[in-house]
Amino acid sequence: MSRHPPLLIVDNLHVNFHSGKHIVHAVQGVSFELKKAQTLAIVGESGSGKSVTALSVLGLLPYPRASHPQGSIQFHGQELLNAPTDILRSIRGNRISMIFQEPLTSLNPLHTIDRQIGETLSLHKGLYGEALTHRVIELLEMAGFPDGRDRLKSYPHQLSGGQRQRVMIAMALACDPEILIADEPTTALDVTIQAQIIELLKELQGRLKMSLILITHDLHVVQKIAQDVVVMKDGLKVEENATQELFSHPQDPYTKRLIDSDPQGHAVPVKGDEELLLTGENIKVYFDIRRGIFKKKIGEIKAVDDISFSLRSGHTLGIVGESGSGKTTLAMALLRLEKCQGRIEFLGTEIQDLSNKEFRPYRREMQIVFQDPFGSLSPRMSIGQIIAEGLEIHKIGKTPQAREHLVIEALREVGLDPDIRHRYPHEFSGGQRQRIAIARALALKPRLIILDEPTSALDRSVQLDVLTLLKNIQKKNNLAYIFISHDLAVVKSISHQVLVMRQGKVVERGTAKDIFEHPQEVYTQKLIKAAFELEAA
Repeated sequence: MSRHPPLLIVDNLHVNFHSGKHIVHAVQGVSFELKKAQTLAIVGESGSGKSVTALSVLGLLPYPRASHPQGSIQFHGQELLNAPTDILRSIRGNRISMIFQEPLTSLNPLHTIDRQIGETLSLHKGLYGEALTHRVIELLEMAGFPDGRDRLKSYPHQLSGGQRQRVMIAMALACDPEILIADEPTTALDVTIQAQIIELLKELQGRLKMSLILITHDLHVVQKIAQDVVVMKDGLKVEENATQELFSHPQDPYTKRLIDSDPQGHAVPVKGDEELLLTGENIKVYFDIRRGIFKKKIGEIKAVDDISFSLRSGHTLGIVGESGSGKTTLAMALLRLEKCQGRIEFLGTEIQDLSNKEFRPYRREMQIVFQDPFGSLSPRMSIGQIIAEGLEIHKIGKTPQAREHLVIEALREVGLDPDIRHRYPHEFSGGQRQRIAIARALALKPRLIILDEPTSALDRSVQLDVLTLLKNIQKKNNLAYIFISHDLAVVKSISHQVLVMRQGKVVERGTAKDIFEHPQEVYTQKLIKAAFELEAA
C-alpha cells in the first residue's frame, strides 16, 4: 500500500466560523493522509471538529460563514479546498461519498426512498427505468433490507431510526465511490446491524478497493474496522497512530480518557416496593397496509403486539431490540402520540381514553427525549425558548424571569453553560443538542421520562457523564425512566428491569442481572453476543 501515492491529503487544515465579530476556530492545523483501501478513523468528543473536518473535504460547510484561512485538501493531486462548484459536484456522491450523522434531517421527507437513492444513480450513472429500480433494490438489500422491493415507496417518516440510517448507507454506496466518509454510520443501529454494517463496509473495501474515513465516538467499532486513528480535541489533532498501537499504548492523556470511558456501574439502588407509576396491559399498535388506486386494505403491520408491563417510581425499564422491533412505537403509544388498543394506567388513572384537555396535566408528568435531537428541536427558536415553551404551556413560573431561572437551572443540570440559551440548535454538535433535549424534559420536573436512544449521538466520555447525571437526577427526584437503546452496555448500567422486543412482541423480560447474565431466549443471546463481540474487538 505504501508504494502508491495517497488518494487524499489533508494538510494544515484550518476552519473558522464567523458570527458577527465573533470567530470560532473549529479546526486548527489538522493534517492526515488517506491511501487506497485504507480505513482511517477520526475520533473525539462532540465539538472536537471531526465532522467539520470531513465536511471540508466535500466543501459542504455553510460558506461564507465558514472559511479556510489556511490549508490544503488534495484528491488525486487536485485541490478541493475552495474549488469551483462544478468540480465539487462531479466528485460529491460519485468519487467521494458521505454518510451523514442524522438521517432524518438528511433525507427529504417529501420523496420516497427509491427516488432519493435513484437521484444519485441517474445523475452520475445515467440509470433509468427498470435498470435503476433493480440497482436501488440491490443497494437496499446490501444495506440490510431483506424486503428491499417492498420498501421502495416508503417515506423517511415510515422507517425507524436504524432503517433510515441504512437508506443513507445505500445512497452513499450507489456509485461505488473511491472514498466513503462515514459520519457515525452505526450510531442509530442496534448491535446486530452494527456488526452487519461493519462487515459490509469491510467486504466492500475488499471488492472495490474503497478507502474509508470513519468518524465515530464508538471506539469498539474503531477497533473492529480501522487501520489508523486520528484523535481530535478542541479542533486540534492530539494523537495519530496505527489502531492496535494507539489502543495498546495511548500517549496523550485525552486518548487514555477516551479509551477508559466505557459505560459501567449499576442502576440506582431501589427497595422494590415503590409506588406503582405506570402499567400497560395488552397494548397493541397495528398499521394498515393499503395498495391500489382505492387504497384497499390488504394486511396489517403489528408494530406492537399485545405487550404488558409495569413500572414503579424511581425505577428504570430498559427496552432493547433490533431496529423496527417496535420499541419507539410502544413509547409513542404510552404517551398517547400513537393510537393503540389496550389499557394504560398512569398514577392510578386510566389515560388511554381521556380527551386531550383531560390528558394535558399528565403530559407534564410524562416527558420524552427523542432519538434525533436535531429533528426534535425547532430551528427557529433559541435554546432558551425551546426549554421555556413547556413551562409556558403548563403555566410553570409566574413571570418570564422565573421561567428563565428554571431554564438556567435545567441547562446547568445537564452540564451546559446557561449562556447558550441565546443561541440556536444548528450552532451545536449532535451531542450538545441531545443534552439540550434532556434539559427540555427535565425543566418540567416530570415523574417519568422516556429516553429514546438518549446517548446514541454522544461519545463515550460524554455518555458516562450523561448516565451519571441521569442516575443522580433519578435518585434525587425518585424519577422513573423508560430507557430505549440498542447499546446494551448502556442499558445494563442504568436499568432495573429489561424488556427484549422483536417484531412487535416481547420475547424475554426480567431483571437486568438475569437478562444479561442468564439470557434464556436465543434472540436475546444473539443480541448480547453481538454486543460482546464488538466490545471484545
